[in-house]
Amino acid sequence: MKYNNIKLLTEKYITGFCSIDNGIVAKDGVAIFGHQGDLPGLLLAAYQHLQLSYPKFYKMDNLSKLGWLTTEFLLKNTFNPGDYRPEETGVILANANSSLDDDVKYWESIKDVASPSLFVYTLPNIVIGEICIRNHFKGEQALYIQPEFNAEFITQQVSYLLNKNIIQACICGCIDVFEEDYKAVLFLVEKKKTDTSVVFSAEKMDEIFNKEA
Repeated sequence: MKYNNIKLLTEKYITGFCSIDNGIVAKDGVAIFGHQGDLPGLLLAAYQHLQLSYPKFYKMDNLSKLGWLTTEFLLKNTFNPGDYRPEETGVILANANSSLDDDVKYWESIKDVASPSLFVYTLPNIVIGEICIRNHFKGEQALYIQPEFNAEFITQQVSYLLNKNIIQACICGCIDVFEEDYKAVLFLVEKKKTDTSVVFSAEKMDEIFNKEA
Protein backbone atom coordinates (compact mmCIF):
# COMPACT_ATOMS: atom_id res chain seq x y z
CA MET A 1 0.00 0.00 0.00
CA LYS A 2 1.19 3.50 -0.82
CA TYR A 3 0.70 6.16 1.85
CA ASN A 4 0.14 9.85 1.21
CA ASN A 5 2.29 12.28 3.14
CA ILE A 6 0.16 13.33 6.10
CA LYS A 7 1.27 16.55 7.76
CA LEU A 8 1.63 15.66 11.40
CA LEU A 9 2.68 19.21 12.46
CA THR A 10 3.28 17.98 16.00
CA GLU A 11 4.67 14.54 16.69
CA LYS A 12 2.16 11.99 17.91
CA TYR A 13 2.76 8.60 19.43
CA ILE A 14 1.06 5.26 19.80
CA THR A 15 1.46 4.81 23.54
CA GLY A 16 -0.37 1.49 23.62
CA PHE A 17 -2.30 -0.95 21.45
CA CYS A 18 -4.52 -3.92 22.13
CA SER A 19 -6.27 -6.61 20.13
CA ILE A 20 -8.86 -9.31 20.64
CA ASP A 21 -8.81 -11.85 17.82
CA ASN A 22 -8.90 -15.63 17.40
CA GLY A 23 -9.56 -16.18 21.10
CA ILE A 24 -6.51 -14.19 22.19
CA VAL A 25 -6.24 -10.86 23.99
CA ALA A 26 -2.89 -9.21 23.25
CA LYS A 27 -1.53 -5.93 24.57
CA ASP A 28 1.42 -4.20 22.96
CA GLY A 29 2.02 -7.36 20.95
CA VAL A 30 2.09 -9.74 23.93
CA ALA A 31 -0.68 -12.29 24.55
CA ILE A 32 -2.14 -11.74 28.02
CA PHE A 33 -5.30 -13.86 27.96
CA GLY A 34 -6.77 -16.67 25.90
CA HIS A 35 -10.05 -18.57 25.74
CA GLN A 36 -11.12 -21.40 23.47
CA GLY A 37 -14.81 -21.29 22.65
CA ASP A 38 -17.44 -19.16 20.96
CA LEU A 39 -17.46 -15.36 20.96
CA PRO A 40 -19.94 -14.88 23.84
CA GLY A 41 -17.84 -17.26 25.94
CA LEU A 42 -14.66 -15.37 25.12
CA LEU A 43 -16.21 -12.02 25.99
CA LEU A 44 -17.53 -13.27 29.31
CA ALA A 45 -14.23 -14.94 30.20
CA ALA A 46 -12.28 -11.78 29.33
CA TYR A 47 -14.62 -9.68 31.48
CA GLN A 48 -14.21 -12.06 34.41
CA HIS A 49 -10.43 -12.03 33.90
CA LEU A 50 -10.45 -8.27 34.46
CA GLN A 51 -12.31 -8.79 37.76
CA LEU A 52 -14.60 -5.85 37.12
CA SER A 53 -17.99 -5.00 38.57
CA TYR A 54 -19.95 -3.29 35.81
CA PRO A 55 -23.46 -4.81 35.60
CA LYS A 56 -24.30 -2.97 32.38
CA PHE A 57 -21.77 -5.15 30.58
CA TYR A 58 -24.20 -8.08 30.59
CA LYS A 59 -26.81 -6.05 28.69
CA MET A 60 -24.48 -5.03 25.86
CA ASP A 61 -24.44 -6.59 22.41
CA ASN A 62 -21.35 -8.44 21.20
CA LEU A 63 -19.95 -5.47 19.26
CA SER A 64 -20.16 -3.22 22.31
CA LYS A 65 -18.72 -5.88 24.60
CA LEU A 66 -15.81 -6.41 22.22
CA GLY A 67 -15.00 -2.71 21.95
CA TRP A 68 -15.56 -2.09 25.65
CA LEU A 69 -13.28 -4.95 26.69
CA THR A 70 -10.54 -4.06 24.22
CA THR A 71 -10.58 -0.52 25.61
CA GLU A 72 -10.40 -1.81 29.18
CA PHE A 73 -7.33 -3.91 28.40
CA LEU A 74 -5.79 -1.07 26.36
CA LEU A 75 -6.12 1.58 29.06
CA LYS A 76 -5.25 -0.57 32.07
CA ASN A 77 -1.91 0.55 33.53
CA THR A 78 -1.33 2.66 30.40
CA PHE A 79 -3.67 5.64 30.42
CA ASN A 80 -3.88 8.22 33.18
CA PRO A 81 -7.31 9.90 32.91
CA GLY A 82 -6.10 12.68 35.20
CA ASP A 83 -3.84 13.90 32.40
CA TYR A 84 -6.82 15.10 30.35
CA ARG A 85 -10.17 16.78 30.75
CA PRO A 86 -13.14 14.64 29.59
CA GLU A 87 -13.52 16.65 26.36
CA GLU A 88 -9.83 16.16 25.48
CA THR A 89 -10.09 12.42 24.75
CA GLY A 90 -11.78 11.26 21.56
CA VAL A 91 -12.75 7.92 20.00
CA ILE A 92 -12.43 7.31 16.25
CA LEU A 93 -13.36 3.80 15.05
CA ALA A 94 -14.13 1.90 11.87
CA ASN A 95 -15.60 -1.43 10.86
CA ALA A 96 -16.93 -3.25 7.82
CA ASN A 97 -20.13 -4.86 9.11
CA SER A 98 -21.74 -1.88 10.83
CA SER A 99 -24.34 -3.29 13.28
CA LEU A 100 -25.26 -6.18 10.99
CA ASP A 101 -24.81 -8.76 13.73
CA ASP A 102 -27.61 -7.10 15.71
CA ASP A 103 -29.66 -6.20 12.63
CA VAL A 104 -29.98 -9.88 11.71
CA LYS A 105 -30.86 -10.89 15.28
CA TYR A 106 -33.44 -8.11 15.51
CA TRP A 107 -34.98 -9.12 12.17
CA GLU A 108 -35.34 -12.65 13.44
CA SER A 109 -36.94 -11.39 16.66
CA ILE A 110 -39.72 -9.50 14.89
CA LYS A 111 -41.05 -12.77 13.50
CA ASP A 112 -42.29 -13.38 17.04
CA VAL A 113 -42.03 -10.35 19.32
CA ALA A 114 -39.66 -7.53 18.42
CA SER A 115 -36.85 -7.23 20.96
CA PRO A 116 -36.27 -3.67 22.27
CA SER A 117 -33.01 -4.84 23.88
CA LEU A 118 -31.70 -5.77 20.41
CA PHE A 119 -33.12 -2.69 18.71
CA VAL A 120 -31.10 -0.44 21.03
CA TYR A 121 -27.92 -1.79 19.45
CA THR A 122 -28.89 -1.55 15.79
CA LEU A 123 -26.58 1.44 15.36
CA PRO A 124 -22.86 0.68 15.08
CA ASN A 125 -21.72 3.76 17.01
CA ILE A 126 -23.40 2.56 20.22
CA VAL A 127 -20.09 0.87 21.03
CA ILE A 128 -18.50 4.33 21.25
CA GLY A 129 -21.22 5.40 23.65
CA GLU A 130 -20.52 2.43 25.92
CA ILE A 131 -16.78 3.17 25.90
CA CYS A 132 -17.32 6.86 26.63
CA ILE A 133 -19.85 6.31 29.39
CA ARG A 134 -17.47 3.94 31.14
CA ASN A 135 -14.46 6.27 30.85
CA HIS A 136 -16.20 9.67 30.97
CA PHE A 137 -14.82 10.64 27.56
CA LYS A 138 -16.57 13.63 25.97
CA GLY A 139 -14.26 14.43 23.05
CA GLU A 140 -14.81 14.01 19.31
CA GLN A 141 -16.36 10.66 18.36
CA ALA A 142 -16.98 8.94 15.03
CA LEU A 143 -17.39 5.46 13.58
CA TYR A 144 -16.78 4.95 9.86
CA ILE A 145 -18.09 2.01 7.82
CA GLN A 146 -15.36 0.82 5.43
CA PRO A 147 -14.92 -2.43 3.47
CA GLU A 148 -11.53 -2.97 5.10
CA PHE A 149 -9.38 -1.26 7.70
CA ASN A 150 -8.00 1.94 6.18
CA ALA A 151 -5.13 3.02 8.38
CA GLU A 152 -4.35 6.06 6.25
CA PHE A 153 -7.88 7.41 6.58
CA ILE A 154 -7.92 6.90 10.35
CA THR A 155 -4.51 8.55 10.66
CA GLN A 156 -5.76 11.58 8.75
CA GLN A 157 -8.84 11.94 10.97
CA VAL A 158 -6.94 11.55 14.23
CA SER A 159 -4.06 13.80 13.13
CA TYR A 160 -6.47 16.58 12.18
CA LEU A 161 -8.16 16.47 15.59
CA LEU A 162 -4.89 16.53 17.49
CA ASN A 163 -3.25 19.12 15.22
CA LYS A 164 -6.17 21.50 15.77
CA ASN A 165 -6.15 20.81 19.53
CA ILE A 166 -9.74 19.63 19.30
CA ILE A 167 -8.60 16.70 21.41
CA GLN A 168 -5.32 15.80 23.10
CA ALA A 169 -5.59 12.00 23.10
CA CYS A 170 -7.50 9.49 21.01
CA ILE A 171 -8.51 5.85 21.01
CA CYS A 172 -8.72 4.70 17.42
CA GLY A 173 -8.82 1.54 15.34
CA CYS A 174 -11.19 -1.18 14.20
CA ILE A 175 -13.89 -3.15 16.03
CA ASP A 176 -15.94 -5.57 13.94
CA VAL A 177 -18.36 -8.42 14.66
CA PHE A 178 -20.61 -10.56 12.53
CA GLU A 179 -21.75 -13.81 14.07
CA GLU A 180 -18.54 -15.71 15.02
CA ASP A 181 -16.31 -13.53 12.83
CA TYR A 182 -14.76 -10.80 14.95
CA LYS A 183 -11.67 -8.66 15.36
CA ALA A 184 -10.72 -5.64 17.43
CA VAL A 185 -7.48 -3.68 17.27
CA LEU A 186 -7.32 -0.40 19.17
CA PHE A 187 -4.57 2.19 19.50
CA LEU A 188 -4.03 4.86 22.15
CA VAL A 189 -2.59 7.96 20.47
CA GLU A 190 -1.14 10.82 22.49
CA LYS A 191 1.22 13.75 21.97
CA LYS A 192 3.51 12.65 24.76
CA LYS A 193 6.37 10.23 24.23
CA THR A 194 6.94 7.31 26.57
CA ASP A 195 9.70 4.74 26.89
CA THR A 196 7.71 2.20 24.89
CA SER A 197 5.80 4.45 22.46
CA VAL A 198 6.22 4.47 18.69
CA VAL A 199 5.58 7.28 16.25
CA PHE A 200 1.95 7.38 15.10
CA SER A 201 1.66 6.65 11.38
CA ALA A 202 -0.52 4.74 8.93
CA GLU A 203 2.37 2.39 8.20
CA LYS A 204 2.79 1.51 11.88
CA MET A 205 -0.95 1.03 12.36
CA ASP A 206 -1.10 -1.30 9.36
CA GLU A 207 1.92 -3.23 10.60
CA ILE A 208 0.35 -3.75 14.02
CA PHE A 209 -3.12 -4.49 12.64
CA ASN A 210 -1.88 -7.18 10.29
CA LYS A 211 0.56 -8.67 12.80
CA GLU A 212 -2.24 -9.08 15.31
CA ALA A 213 -4.25 -11.18 12.85
